[in-house]
Amino acid sequence: MRKFFLSALLVLTVCVIGCAQQKNSSDANQIPTEVATPENSSQEQSAPQAQPDKDYILAADDLSNLQLDDPTKPVYDKYILWERQEKNLPCVLPDLQPYDAKSVVYLTFDDGPDDKVTPQILDILKAENVKATFYVCGNMVETYPDVLKRIFNEGHAIGNHSYNHRYNELYASPWAFMEQIIQTDNAIKNVIGVRPFIIRAPGGVGMFNGDYWSMIDSCGYVEHDWNALTEDATPSKPNASQQVNNVLKYLGDNPPRSVIILMHSNSDKTETVKALPELIHFLRDWGYTFGVVTPMTPQPW
Repeated sequence: MRKFFLSALLVLTVCVIGCAQQKNSSDANQIPTEVATPENSSQEQSAPQAQPDKDYILAADDLSNLQLDDPTKPVYDKYILWERQEKNLPCVLPDLQPYDAKSVVYLTFDDGPDDKVTPQILDILKAENVKATFYVCGNMVETYPDVLKRIFNEGHAIGNHSYNHRYNELYASPWAFMEQIIQTDNAIKNVIGVRPFIIRAPGGVGMFNGDYWSMIDSCGYVEHDWNALTEDATPSKPNASQQVNNVLKYLGDNPPRSVIILMHSNSDKTETVKALPELIHFLRDWGYTFGVVTPMTPQPW
C-alpha cells in the first residue's frame, strides 16, 4: 500500500493543485490530492443504515449548510478532498461560529476501532443514550470495518486520527501528515460512504508548526484537542476510579461550559470501559448534556 502512495505521489508532483488554489510543488501547503485515491473505489459498497438529516448532517456541495446550532448531530462530506478538487468544489470551510449551547460535554475516544473495547464502549453509550466521538486510525478501520459501521449507524461522530499513528512518519512533514489524513478518509468512506471534516493529531497540536496549521485550514479540516482527560494512556495506567477522579480534577471548582474529554478505545483500555458509566453519571449530575464533535464545536483552548 505504501508503495502505491509513493508512486502516485511522484506522478502527481508536477500537476497536483492545492486545496484552495494552485501551489508550487515545493510549497509546504501543497496537498497530495490523489495520493490516497481508493484502490477499490469501483467496488460496490453496502448502503449505510444511518440516514442524512435524521442521523447526521451531509455537507452541501458548496458547504453552505454547515452553520448549525445542534451539537448532537455528526457532520460528514460525501466527497473525498481530491474529489472536491476534481469537481472544482470549495475545500475551505466557511467562517463558522461555534455552538453557544451551555454545559455540553464531548466524550472522545482515540485510536480505535478495535473488536474488544470499542464494542463494550458502544454498549454502554447505547444503554445510557449518549452520543460520543471516535477518532479512528485508518489501519484500524481497515481491520475492523464492521465496528466502524456500528459507530456510524448508532449516531456517533467519527473523526480522523491518522492512518498508523506513527509519529516519525506523520510529522516528517506537513505533506506526510496530510497524506495519512487523506488515506484514512478513504478508508472511512469505503466503509460508511462519507468522510469527516474533524481530525485529531496524534499527540495533540503541540506536534504542529505553522505549516501544518496552514495546510489543515486550506484543506477544510478542523482539529480539536481536549481540556480534560482520564489519563488512560499514561504510564501510570490509572484504574477506573482514578480515571473518573482525573476528569473531575481537570474540571475543577468552576467547570467550563464546553468540555472535550480525551479517552481511548483500543484493546488494553478495559479500565476505561469500567470508568465510563460512572463518568457519565457524574457529568449528568453536574448538569452537562452530551454532544458530538463537529466543525462548530468550541475549541478547548
